[in-house]
Amino acid sequence: MYEIGWFSTGRDKAARDLLQVVYGNIKEGKLSNLKVSFVFSNRERGDARESDFFFELAKDLGIQVISFSSSSFGPELRKRGLEEEKTGRSRLIEDWRRLYDREIMKKIERFRPALIVLAGYMLIVGREMCERYPIINLHPAPTGGPKGTWQEVIWKLIEQRADHSGVMMHLVTPELDAGPPITWCQFCIRGERFDLLWQRMDGKLKRRTLQEIRKEEGENEPLFQEIRRQGVKRELPLMIHTLENLSEGKLKVIGERVFRKGKVIPGLRVDREICKLCENDFYGN
Repeated sequence: MYEIGWFSTGRDKAARDLLQVVYGNIKEGKLSNLKVSFVFSNRERGDARESDFFFELAKDLGIQVISFSSSSFGPELRKRGLEEEKTGRSRLIEDWRRLYDREIMKKIERFRPALIVLAGYMLIVGREMCERYPIINLHPAPTGGPKGTWQEVIWKLIEQRADHSGVMMHLVTPELDAGPPITWCQFCIRGERFDLLWQRMDGKLKRRTLQEIRKEEGENEPLFQEIRRQGVKRELPLMIHTLENLSEGKLKVIGERVFRKGKVIPGLRVDREICKLCENDFYGN
């Protein structure tokens, strides 16, 4: 049995959807070799309504929840570190992350996960934890794409007038969103579905700056919405496909390298496989 640990802040419905779909694929036999040994959250009950819903879901699925509040751990050190980080690299926040991660590792040491999955986990993982466990993360961009949250990624793609976006499962390293890819897919953000939206964006940019559009319309901007919609369609299928390959040994993670059939690979591009899952109505809608 391929056991994994599941890290999530549990801040929204998307976090619940990720866990629910993975668990559903386990129960249906699509991930027959996989077991979610535990869920870890950096929130505790009562911290937020959404994370409380997340904890209830994990409980209903019969998965043990381990909570350890990041906001209550060394709050002054964390606050000073985050303020210092705005002006450049901060040793204080690195110290805080190392101390916090050590407490997490104590709490999960009775488990022996083959892998830790970050699924809506809103903290940066420090070096010590990255060295102890193979950790993977879902990132809403293709290899070489923008870093940051999905909102930051999409606005950067629009700013760059990009032709493609994508989704990637990558190894976690102490440098944010910089670990080597395991699997990834790419999709075009030009053509029939997008051209009119780009034309409308061009019209807006004659009257306002992109920053003004971002501030005034935010996530309701139509081009932004469509890029996000196409990315979300692929996120869960890519995660399931990746976990299936890892749990069945078709892909292996050793250190910071990914192996397939005994050879090191620079990640596995799976456009066709993910497109097929989307066409087959992966979400059951």
